[in-house]
Amino acid sequence: MASYRLFIKPSAAKEPEGLPRSQRRRVVTRMRRLAADPRPHGCEELSGEEKYRIRQSPYRVLFTIDDTACEVVIVSFAQRRDVYR
Repeated sequence: MASYRLFIKPSAAKEPEGLPRSQRRRVVTRMRRLAADPRPHGCEELSGEEKYRIRQSPYRVLFTIDDTACEVVIVSFAQRRDVYR
């Protein structure tokens, strides 16, 4: 499988900064793994949108996948109660 390029929107890049250091490491590691496997186990496609989500504890990472350009774009990252708004 080809490696995907990972892009993070500027608004999503700032969101993990407020997390405790241990949580931040886990979330960033999970985001980086999307470049190797854009549809990991536990990944779900959101209904009505062309976005996917992965869970990391109480946090959700929303992203889009462009298979033709081999790109993954992280759109949003937040706690479950805020991310879908």
